[in-house]
Amino acid sequence: MGAAGQSRLTVAAGGYWAGFMLAVVGAILFSAKAIVAKLTYRYGVDALTVMGFRMLFALPFFAAVAAAQAWQVRRGRLAPLDRRDTLRIVVLGFIGYYLSSYLDFLGLQYITAGLERLILFLSPTFVLLISAFYLKRRITGAQWFAMALSYLGVLLAFVHDLSFAGSDVLLGSSFVLASAITYSVYLISSGELLKRIGSTRLVAYAMSVSAVYAAAHFVLEKGWQALVQPAGVYQLSLIHAVAHTFLPTFMVMWAVARIGAPLTAQLGMIGPVSILFLAWWFLGEPITGLQILGTVLVLGGMLVLGKVRPAN
Repeated sequence: MGAAGQSRLTVAAGGYWAGFMLAVVGAILFSAKAIVAKLTYRYGVDALTVMGFRMLFALPFFAAVAAAQAWQVRRGRLAPLDRRDTLRIVVLGFIGYYLSSYLDFLGLQYITAGLERLILFLSPTFVLLISAFYLKRRITGAQWFAMALSYLGVLLAFVHDLSFAGSDVLLGSSFVLASAITYSVYLISSGELLKRIGSTRLVAYAMSVSAVYAAAHFVLEKGWQALVQPAGVYQLSLIHAVAHTFLPTFMVMWAVARIGAPLTAQLGMIGPVSILFLAWWFLGEPITGLQILGTVLVLGGMLVLGKVRPAN
């Protein structure tokens, strides 16, 4: 093999491992948002404040990317959005990053970060079920087995939380479950639009729209005076916005471009594992055999689901 061929292999290998690390770090950062939310709750704020501050701090970053995409449109390098696509982005921004996020933070007020992450990790199974119901796609035996493993794992983690935190676990789990379902609806609904306008533009526009929803909800319900919070809330919200919202959103997108969506999804399984130990380290949440078994079952279910070819 010549020098040129070796150089191409080196570049390809470098791109693969860059994508690999982006997927792993992105998954861990996404999962760790629950830690930051829990730490912010210690200042006596509620879910709306956590979400509102997160999106207010994240808005300038996503708006900058959205502006860059709009500049590409003006230069003729990207096709402009028609009225229908614009409306879809407004709706998707509401469902995927505003409503789903708000429900998630409501749930985190009542359950552990570990259980929250496991429930959210069921999103692929909800995508499968919704697709089967509305798009009439058959679910195979292996897919049913994968879902059974996953739901059994969450049930074990739920029982663990119930023994430690009491009846509020049911309320919190219901909120996070609703969050996972609404996010699954967003994933299904965004598929066609994603292919047409590209992932960067969709994420930047949808996140910017959702930030406006969150800011409006926050100000209308709490008033401008609620912007005055302890310094710790500002510090944690900035970390939340940059490290656990903006950066991982694009890290995962870049990982997909380098190593593909299937492998990126598989590497995302590190999320529930990482949050188990991060919650123990930062929040003092216990790690028990029941929790570990539940996590293993959920990850096993997702691994089986990821390897099964969709049924026609």
